[in-house]
Amino acid sequence: MRAAALGVRFEAVGFTYTDREPVLDGVTFEAPAPGLTAVVGPSGAGKTTLFSLLMRFYDLDRGRITIGGVDVATLPLHELRRLIGYVEQDAPALEGTLGENLVYAAPSATPADVADVLARTRLDELVDRLPSGLETVVGSRGVLLSGGERQRLAIARALLRRPAVLLLDEATSQLDARNERSLREAVAEAAATTTVLAVAHRLSTVTAADRIVVLERGRVRAGGTHAELLAGDALYAELAATQLLTAGSGD
Repeated sequence: MRAAALGVRFEAVGFTYTDREPVLDGVTFEAPAPGLTAVVGPSGAGKTTLFSLLMRFYDLDRGRITIGGVDVATLPLHELRRLIGYVEQDAPALEGTLGENLVYAAPSATPADVADVLARTRLDELVDRLPSGLETVVGSRGVLLSGGERQRLAIARALLRRPAVLLLDEATSQLDARNERSLREAVAEAAATTTVLAVAHRLSTVTAADRIVVLERGRVRAGGTHAELLAGDALYAELAATQLLTAGSGD
């Protein structure tokens, strides 16, 4: 059963890991439901920290984060994390078979559900190549899979859960252009019914977003569409020309 999409809002969020400068300082923006909101910015701007705070890996210093209008600090952890699918850049697989990895967080998924998500993430081609198909053992932390295959597996696993909010943290960084394009289409399809928040370094991911948030030194510098920011924000224009890459490191 698909969870209803829930909007996410950061309200004057501040956070510091140690006695250093704040990682986030008064961050306010909204990721509407449904839709794709991309977060970009230079290294160290605080992009991944946003996700860590939303998942409550850390507690805020100030401000609040809401999901569906509810302060995440008031939700039981198991309930909060049930609502969210989280795909990190380094997405290790679990020890076991490819099929067990897929349905780990969605044990009620049907064979049709699995076949659909395999096709959407191009993992069906991998399954067809493997001698034991979905019963193939992938090894500890997925050592028998390439980095790109592990990323596609993590995204497929998250999509199979049909979460209310999907967090993608550089989730296509190790994919080649062909597989990245396929995953981009799958994410766009998911964003039609799910709130997707993506920390992105690929221009193709950013231009497809309904809204882009630009972070700089822990603060929201600008927000808007790709065209609006390209015309109106110098930092975004620089990022688009240099750091937002169009090709990956391979599969």
